[in-house]
Amino acid sequence: MYILSLDQGTTSSRAILFDKKAQIVATGQMAFKQHYPQNGWVEHDPEDIWQTTMLSMFDCVNKAGIEPKEITSIGITNQRETTIVWDRKTGKAIHPAIVWQDRRTADYCRQLIEEGHAEMIQNKTGLLLDAYFSATKIKYILDTVEGVREQANKGDLAFGTVDAWLVWKLTEGRKHLTDPSNASRTLLYNIHTLSWDKDLLNLFDIPDSMLPEVVDSSGNLTNIDVDWFAKEIPIQSIIGDQQAALFGQACLQKGSIKNTYGTGCFIMLNTGEKPVKSAHKMLSTIAWKIADKTHYALEGSVFVAGAITQWLIDELQLFESIEALIEATKNVDDSGDVFFVPALTGLGAPHWDPNARGSIHGITRASNKGQIALAALQGIAFQVNDVIQAMQKDLQTDIKHMKVDGGVSANSRLMQFQSDISQLTIVQTAQKESTALGAALLAGLAAKYWTLDQLSGLNPAVVSFKDDMENDHRVALLSKWKKALQRSQDWTEK
Repeated sequence: MYILSLDQGTTSSRAILFDKKAQIVATGQMAFKQHYPQNGWVEHDPEDIWQTTMLSMFDCVNKAGIEPKEITSIGITNQRETTIVWDRKTGKAIHPAIVWQDRRTADYCRQLIEEGHAEMIQNKTGLLLDAYFSATKIKYILDTVEGVREQANKGDLAFGTVDAWLVWKLTEGRKHLTDPSNASRTLLYNIHTLSWDKDLLNLFDIPDSMLPEVVDSSGNLTNIDVDWFAKEIPIQSIIGDQQAALFGQACLQKGSIKNTYGTGCFIMLNTGEKPVKSAHKMLSTIAWKIADKTHYALEGSVFVAGAITQWLIDELQLFESIEALIEATKNVDDSGDVFFVPALTGLGAPHWDPNARGSIHGITRASNKGQIALAALQGIAFQVNDVIQAMQKDLQTDIKHMKVDGGVSANSRLMQFQSDISQLTIVQTAQKESTALGAALLAGLAAKYWTLDQLSGLNPAVVSFKDDMENDHRVALLSKWKKALQRSQDWTEK
């Protein structure tokens, strides 16, 4: 028997079939188009999200050569914060999906901050007031699309993050559901009372009739419609992608931490069954809810990680491929005192400086492209370290180990440097698809495939990197990084 994990991401939709040993049996994947109608705006076609998910699901099952009746359970994980509003009667979206990366509501967020709402919002949601999250995107749709506010006030419209949209489609409109990990990313959900918050709904002028029901991240949540596989297969997990990766990495105890090294970096720290209000610009969020237990997390995001290597290849054309870039870094002993701040789209946590810009410091006539490439990789590690240091201050404890996943984590030199600069052990696990695995493990818990105690053994550690740097050298590097960072900050006019 098998578990089907639907992993709906920002650029593609995937379906991955896992067996009872949590091993991958087959994968289906389809990319979809990104839309950029204006500078800083990012949209998806909600039908593209659904169609690519559905086709990936069928492709995966066909590749596995199994009968649908052999699928015991389905888990869903998704790009978070991306906002979809649709007509309950027709099931059609009334506006393109506004993607988490979209910045069109940044001015409105600044207005709310100036009006003094930021502290109340952080106290209730654990989040900083930013265009990143869903509430201002919903308000934008209601305020700008003709006639839709009237529809919303009549109860005719539904809002959902991508998970809720997929559940609606898979159940043919019978169920409108989300889980606390996704709800906690909307700026509308109170992470202390575990409920949609009336004060926040009033602030953003959003009718509560639009909102999905919030169910556990793992459990008997609903069934897909019989038409899809001639069988009502249960959906037994719903969870946001970074929380899914935290679960998939078996970071189940307070103080355990993971980092996903992808286009950006998403560092998430399990804080146990109580939320931690950050004094260092981290996000406090819900990790998952299983039965009567809610786990919380601190999260810090680095906007540009692996994207910096692609920039060196595509835009500067210093290298023909990522393989050529990595080979060039192997041919240099160090960065030659070059420091690269990869703030191409501003700085994320803990700096939150949208006006920062990328910069390269310390170049001399002796500098070469291998050193610049290595400095770019090290710039990723320095940014991650800034987040780790902030989390340690918030949690008031030292972090000893960090589990890693994502494509960039395959670079052993970067992982060793991360270990050296952050003074912690970096752990790579056997299963690289930790996001899809997290959704599958949560579904498997509900299906009674596994117990919580068995999960760590399903994704064991395979490689570890341990700190091997002289302290004086580390201190000198961090001092120069701080200097380079300061010179990159507040570069553009506000």
